[in-house]
Amino acid sequence: MALQISATNPEHPALLLELPWDVPLEQWPGEHLVPLPRGISRHVVRYARAGDEVIAVKELAERPAVREYGLLRDLDRLGIPAVDALAVVTGRTGTAGEPLEPVLVTRHLGGSMPYRSMFETTMRPATMHRLMDALAVLLVRLHLAGFAWGDCSLSNTLFRRDAGAFAAYLVDAETGDLHPRLSDGQREYDLDLARVNISGELLDLEASGALHPSVDAVGFGMEICARYRGLWQELTRVSVYPAGKYHYIERRIRRLNDLGFDVAEMQIESSSHGDTVTFVPKVVDAGHHQRQLLRLTGLDTEENQARRLLNDLESWMATQDDHAARPEVLAHRWVRDVFRPTVRAVPPELRGPMDPAEIYHQLLEHRWYLSERAQHDIGLDTAVADYIANILPRARETPAASDEGLEPPYPGDARAR
Repeated sequence: MALQISATNPEHPALLLELPWDVPLEQWPGEHLVPLPRGISRHVVRYARAGDEVIAVKELAERPAVREYGLLRDLDRLGIPAVDALAVVTGRTGTAGEPLEPVLVTRHLGGSMPYRSMFETTMRPATMHRLMDALAVLLVRLHLAGFAWGDCSLSNTLFRRDAGAFAAYLVDAETGDLHPRLSDGQREYDLDLARVNISGELLDLEASGALHPSVDAVGFGMEICARYRGLWQELTRVSVYPAGKYHYIERRIRRLNDLGFDVAEMQIESSSHGDTVTFVPKVVDAGHHQRQLLRLTGLDTEENQARRLLNDLESWMATQDDHAARPEVLAHRWVRDVFRPTVRAVPPELRGPMDPAEIYHQLLEHRWYLSERAQHDIGLDTAVADYIANILPRARETPAASDEGLEPPYPGDARAR
């Protein structure tokens, strides 16, 4: 059987042809590989370079490879945080003509970390709570879209910095199923698997001495259930309000927006006596602040980053004299005159894995910290200079700590949000 590459982009097959498909993935020469941290996987996985792309290559049987490729494309269409499926390569044979397993090719998620690399230094409980929050949000988003994961775990998730929190991305969709709607039983099964898997993973870390001594591995496994149920209840519960109190409905919608979700459709019914109104959010989409920031500025960020940047944008707008200008015009000026110059002031070689939105967030945090210490407002330019001189060099000296994911380099980053 001839080598076949099924890809989402016409450019990808040409780039992928340069890779040594006639060699088992475990034996690929170092010249093709990229030394990035890998999580635990039941399959052989390697990071490689294809043109300007860094890709993840996973060996598995043809049927599950094609199936997972299709599921990842479906999740992308639904706007769910997951790795991008690029191609499936089948018909591989070795130099002696022996058959080799097909591979699934996905795009490497820039700035992401598998959970085990984050535990190379002892992760504090507060940071672990943020991990559970991110994973709970991801699982809720999957279930709202009708996706039953079938193997929710830390190992099957990648985490990215997101303005003092984490954003979680699905990596392994091999066990998943997409349905029009999930039953309560399907959701509870997924949640129970998550509890067992996470507790087991943390117990493994505990046995290796990588877990903080105050962390209860089983308790954190239970925590994902509590956080998931609280978020699911807030997003889907039916509310009954007194007639005429329509601002209660607006307040509920704003609370959902604060959680990062949009109500795309709603059902409102009056009681037969006309004394109450029942409100049901029918369809809830995640990424409220992301979409708002993208519409205003064209910046594509994580949700918490978007919330933080929007707050800074609104504060900057309030200082401008041209109050008659449309928000889109002012937002363009903010990107041009504030956001881009501030980010560019940080030398590229000092940025590490942080994307521009995360850099800007860290600079805002540092300005807040300096202002609190000085008891008066410190300008952004001063904060940038101090951050470059005093914070980034310290972070580069302790790369393992910075890779842990948002362990604050100074007290200001740890404040409650």
